[in-house]
Order: sequence, then structure tokens, then C-alpha cells
Amino acid sequence: MQTAIPATLMRGGTSRGVFFHASDLPVGVDLRNQVLLALMGSPDLRQIDGVGGAHPLTSKVAVLSPPTRSDADIDYLFLQVSVDKAQVSDGQNCGNILAGVGPWAIENGYVAATGDTTAIRIHMCNSNSMVVATVNTPNGVVDYTGEARIDGVPGTAAPVSLEFLDVAGATCGALLPTGNAVDVVDGIDVTCIDNGMPVVVMRAADLGKSGYETPAELEADAALKERVEAIRLAVAKRMNLGVVSDKTVPKMCLIAAPVAGGSVCTRSFIPQRVHDAIGVLAAVSVATVCLLPGSVAAGIANVASSATNSDTSMSIQVEHPSGFFTVSLSMETTKDTIRVRRSALLRTARKLFRGEVYVPSHVWDGENREIHHDH
Repeated sequence: MQTAIPATLMRGGTSRGVFFHASDLPVGVDLRNQVLLALMGSPDLRQIDGVGGAHPLTSKVAVLSPPTRSDADIDYLFLQVSVDKAQVSDGQNCGNILAGVGPWAIENGYVAATGDTTAIRIHMCNSNSMVVATVNTPNGVVDYTGEARIDGVPGTAAPVSLEFLDVAGATCGALLPTGNAVDVVDGIDVTCIDNGMPVVVMRAADLGKSGYETPAELEADAALKERVEAIRLAVAKRMNLGVVSDKTVPKMCLIAAPVAGGSVCTRSFIPQRVHDAIGVLAAVSVATVCLLPGSVAAGIANVASSATNSDTSMSIQVEHPSGFFTVSLSMETTKDTIRVRRSALLRTARKLFRGEVYVPSHVWDGENREIHHDH
């Protein structure tokens, strides 16, 4: 016997995940996590007995539910399901999977389409922060087709605009969790930043790398990975993240001068694997570092000289192994404070499958859930 669970498989940005109504999953975090591990096929490097894609970017889950904030239309909880470990983490947001939440919310009755485009206010439960997603809805229907192109995804699709309202410091408590533009850890200069995703930014050259290596080349360098992880574990406490040996944040990012006409070149550790691109919110945090006076990006990032002025608005092109990512930022800098006024970017999404996924009944018999939905 198996238990059927209604689900939607969606691509969001450069990731893929399974979307669920919270009411279709079991009550209780431990049992819920056991169910998610079973249906994704973890732990197993192939995830052969589940619907996971054998990579962190395709082993993701979105849990959606009615809003718990008066200013939101829907609650979004992101869960990262490990591929090779029996671990489910809620310690971070995912801006790629986020791109699928707006379309899903409309199609599942949380928000009514309002015209050619529809804005959805999404409460990101992982960090208790808000984002407004704007989705194409001609004739009152979500349209997944369009001419928007993002690096890392073949073809084109309809754009999904994401504007983050209050993500600065959402996880660590401050935009600069350590209070410094630069810290020294294990002899390496780092900038610790949290503008939607806690990230530790380092100059690739300081670690003996060019910053232009392929992800496979970096993953094959055991000594590099060991040092990067040692820095991550050491600096996390300064970032108010505590012990992170079993957590997926902070992310680690090597930067170098741009080579493809962008603002900065990146190689992102997520944290044990090297990203084939860069995460959405990690890109926002790295872009913020490029505009931060005195950061490790000074002298590396190609940004306008006005970027050090007290009031800066500009687009940052973040180069990554699959292309580049454009982040629109507005920052206000004074002698004593740095305030991010706006962080926005564009993604695409596509619904791939809707139906039921199955888990063995000995994992979960389907009890302790409500099948009906209010939306």
C-alpha cells in the first residue's frame, strides 16, 4: 500500500521543486520530513526511488498555506531536501523556487488574477520577510510562455518580477552581521552579508584561485573545499548563525574581476557543492557587497564611481558559470548606517506536472491531514 499526496512539480528559475498545500502533508515536522525524504528518494546519490533530481538544485520543496500575516496573500515555506543525507533544512530561503509561488498561488485560488499582470504578496516564512511577485495573467489566466530569458535555463518564458521588501538582515539580524565591511578569518579577508541570504564573500585570488574555474574543477579541489568549509564554520558564529555544520547557510562565494562585461564574477558554494550558476538571493547579497564601501569587492567589482555616494541606485550584473544575473539595487549610505531601500530581479517559472506523488504507507498512512482546502 502507498499513500497518495497531491503535488505540483515546477521549475522556478534555475531550480526545480515539488509544491504542496501544507494541509496535504502530515502535521508534525519530524513526520513531514520523513515523508519528504521518502518521496524525493533521499538519502541516495541518484534519488532513484523518488522524484528528486539527484542534485541540490532539483531536490527542493515548497510548502504553501494561507497567510499568517495581514499584509500577505500566501505563506511560503522552503525546504531543502539533502540528496545524500537524511536531512531536510528550513534554514534558508530559495529565490528560484520562489518564482513558482506566484503562479501556483493564482492557480490554486489564493489570489485572483487582476488583469494582464497580477501582483502576489508572498510571506517567506523561513526569514519572516516579504516579496512581491508579479506574474503575467492575460485573460485572467497564468501565462507561462514569453520572451524572457535567464541564463541556466534553455529557451524563453514569461517573466516573473520579484521585489524584496524587507530581506536585509532577515536571517542574521543585520545587513552586516559582524558589523564590519571586512573581517579576517583564517588569514583571509571576508565580507559577511545578509540581504536575503547569508553569504560570506571572498576574493578568489586570496585562496589561490582565479575565480574562473569551472564548478567541477572547484569541487575536485579537496584542499580548497576543506579550507572554505573551515572558514564557514568559524565565521558563522560571528554572523549570529551559531553552529552550522549541519546547516545550508551561510553560502560561500569566491569573487573575481568580471570577464564577460558584467560587474563581478562569482563561484558559489551552496555550501558543499559548487553552484552551476548562483542562487537568487545569494546574487542579491553579492551584488550588495559590490556597492558596499570598503568590502572585499573594492577594486574588483566593475561598478560606477557613483556607487560610493550616499544614495545609489543601479543594476549589478553578477557573472556566474552559466551566464549572468541582473540585480536592481537601491542603497542609502551614511557615515553610520547602510540601508537597502530596494532589491529586485527577474526570474521565470514553468509548471511541469500536477498530480499525486506516492510514499510507502509504512512511512505515512495519510492520517493527520485535512484534504479539503479553503482556497
